[in-house]
Amino acid sequence: MLSRRRLLQVGTLGLTGFGLPHLLQAAGHSHPKARVRSVIFLHQWGGPSHHDTVDLKPDAPAEVRGKYKPISSSLPGVPVCEKLPHLAQVLDRICQIRTLRHTMKNHNSAGYYSLTGYAPPSDDQRLRDTQDLFPAYGSVVDRLAPASKGIPTFVAFPHVISDGSVTPGQHASFLGKAHDPLLITEDPNQPAFRLPELSLPAHLSLERLQARREMLKLIDQQARLLEFSAYARGIEAHQQRAVDMLTSPAVKAAFDLSREPQAVRERYGRTTYGQSCLLARRLVEAGAKFINVYFSRSIGGDQGGWDTHGFNNKPMYPILDHYLLPVLDQTLPTLIEDLEVRGLLETTLVVWVGEFGRTPRINKLAGRDHWPQCYPALLCGAGVKRGFVYGASDKLGAYPVRDPQRPEDLSATLFHLLGISPETEIRDALDRPLPISSGTVIEGILA
Repeated sequence: MLSRRRLLQVGTLGLTGFGLPHLLQAAGHSHPKARVRSVIFLHQWGGPSHHDTVDLKPDAPAEVRGKYKPISSSLPGVPVCEKLPHLAQVLDRICQIRTLRHTMKNHNSAGYYSLTGYAPPSDDQRLRDTQDLFPAYGSVVDRLAPASKGIPTFVAFPHVISDGSVTPGQHASFLGKAHDPLLITEDPNQPAFRLPELSLPAHLSLERLQARREMLKLIDQQARLLEFSAYARGIEAHQQRAVDMLTSPAVKAAFDLSREPQAVRERYGRTTYGQSCLLARRLVEAGAKFINVYFSRSIGGDQGGWDTHGFNNKPMYPILDHYLLPVLDQTLPTLIEDLEVRGLLETTLVVWVGEFGRTPRINKLAGRDHWPQCYPALLCGAGVKRGFVYGASDKLGAYPVRDPQRPEDLSATLFHLLGISPETEIRDALDRPLPISSGTVIEGILA
């Protein structure tokens, strides 16, 4: 039975091609009980290597095992890289999936797959961001299970990621602009970090702003603009959301990082990524449901992502030693511990994953190349097992030997834990029904 609130939403839903018949169709699915209130999706742009992080192969040949030695962790019998001592201490809280795999070897196509759970039409680095491609996870959640009024369902920061062109899968696509993320591209690590869209000019009160909006709506209605222009309707929804957030003390407070004790900020790391993860925790406290934190804007480089195959002819180990692994070791464990201490890990799921992994063999430039055939994801928190390793890679870390999984299986699992049936259908720009995931829930990792 549909609630009165959901029926009242039909008018809005119809504006994006999902009216009452489609809503009733979606309601016919048996929806699982929600076990997760918020997801923090830590997207590791560039693709981290399991050989150099959590699935080392110390008995493999030197060109495979690399220079790092394993160290013991809080999970007996499961070592991690010696450069990750802090992560080692929290491994007993983490659920590892060691066997994600697909066939996309280019960043943009693999990135789209990772951000949506939908395979791209082709493995092409020139894959363009279009309204025909599938929406981001958070946009689907905003469409089907939005947060409370005044709270953004889907927030993404601090970058728009790209490799030559903007990577698809970062917005609502055919669901309409109303379901785009609240996108923040300012650096949370900067002293002047603030959100202009959440601040009113001194001379403009909320009452005057609302009055101006009502006048604009009247003009738009008289011009029949909203009746015919889906794009304008999307902008209207964005404007209303901005007004709602302006009236929400919880949202404004969440973005005010100056309220955090300096000791807490230092624990997360005074980096863009560290402060972004702290902001994610504050947004969880405010009630946001899906939060994308992008590790970097670019795929690689000295202060970029995880693309360590001799980026700009620089070997990977200095970048891993001095940047990538220290940032990982400081920020992810701190986020997990902070959520746990605050009682938020019981309702929040943290997902750490890239678009693919790296080759078993180190190349002539002292780096590892793209490798989608076997790579890891780390999950921690609500709905998943603690201190658990799912699947296994072969002796070289090249291919799964047990329990291989695809990105769509991960997407089905995330929707399931959020209380949304993966079989739920949405309609694309041509009004074709598409399930929000074609994968199978990974039952083996569920708590």
